[in-house]
Amino acid sequence: MKSSFRPSLVNGPFQDCALYVALRWQGDALLFDLGRLDRLNAAQCLRLSHVFVSHTHMDHFMGFDQLLRLTLPRDRELTVCGPPGLIDNIAGKLAGYTWNLTENYLFRLNVVERHDTQLARARFRAASGFAREPLPDEPCAPGGLVTTREFRIETATLDHRIPCLAFAVVEPRHLNVRPAALQARGFRPGPWLSRLKEAIRAGDDAAPIAIPSPDVPVTIDAGTLRRELVDDHPGQRIAYVVDTLFEPTSAARVAGLARAADVFYCEARFLDVDRDEAEKRHHLTARQAGFLARAAGVRRLEVFHFSPRYQGMAQAFHAEARAEWTGATRLEDEVPWAATLVTDGPARPSVDEPGNDGGT
Repeated sequence: MKSSFRPSLVNGPFQDCALYVALRWQGDALLFDLGRLDRLNAAQCLRLSHVFVSHTHMDHFMGFDQLLRLTLPRDRELTVCGPPGLIDNIAGKLAGYTWNLTENYLFRLNVVERHDTQLARARFRAASGFAREPLPDEPCAPGGLVTTREFRIETATLDHRIPCLAFAVVEPRHLNVRPAALQARGFRPGPWLSRLKEAIRAGDDAAPIAIPSPDVPVTIDAGTLRRELVDDHPGQRIAYVVDTLFEPTSAARVAGLARAADVFYCEARFLDVDRDEAEKRHHLTARQAGFLARAAGVRRLEVFHFSPRYQGMAQAFHAEARAEWTGATRLEDEVPWAATLVTDGPARPSVDEPGNDGGT
């Protein structure tokens, strides 16, 4: 079964952070972090509906100007979500340019900050010279950020000496109608199947579904049709984690966010021999990334964001992360608190689905 998500890292593992997730059926795309975006073409950038920024260090945020340059003359709306302070950060970037010739431009930029219990929001429109327009705050559930019909974004706040957001993009359940069952009942495909799927996703088994017929239309409850006609499979889950200290609270949040992820993109800034340096700089080692993948029971691990000091040593990162992920080494034997995160034993890494960007 084909997933709706097609994720790929924009840059190599020693370069800036940016994860591009194409939405296969909608024609839109999502972007996680705004490092250098030179490798994205204009068509890819113009597919973006949402951008999610972990934090505004330069290697995660400098691509904002590149993206703005491409989208500015378009009749488009882009939503950028990130940690507290993002609205001021973007207002500052926009204030660095002169906008006296954009009064007829239609581009709109919505900015959302994730706070503990609410989302702070603002809008910037090219037509007004990107003057800041405050919008009412919205309440948010723990871990919630964005929910649409096509995807849901969950988030957790990690410790990088500043708040740094980790993200998971979650696909709705796959609801596939069985053609043979449809034919056996004498039903024809049509818009009623979309209404049926909406009712199933809403958990409304009692919803009446009107089914057109050349003879006499019939109405059947969604629960009966679900059992007779529909295969229900969980959707894909992709987790994205960068720039965090390996400590109990952040590690537990990562393990929860990435739980059973199909793909786990995790930073590995240092090799474990330099664990002290990683701790000083609030980053992970490759071994720690592998441990978090095992604790979360992920299906595939992609480590990236390696420090340039290790240039030419990418295989050492992959080997170290994989050894810990598969349980060949056990970090919890050295870090007692880590044992509380390992509940299901070693993960079973996927060996027949290699990553499209050099995965572990």
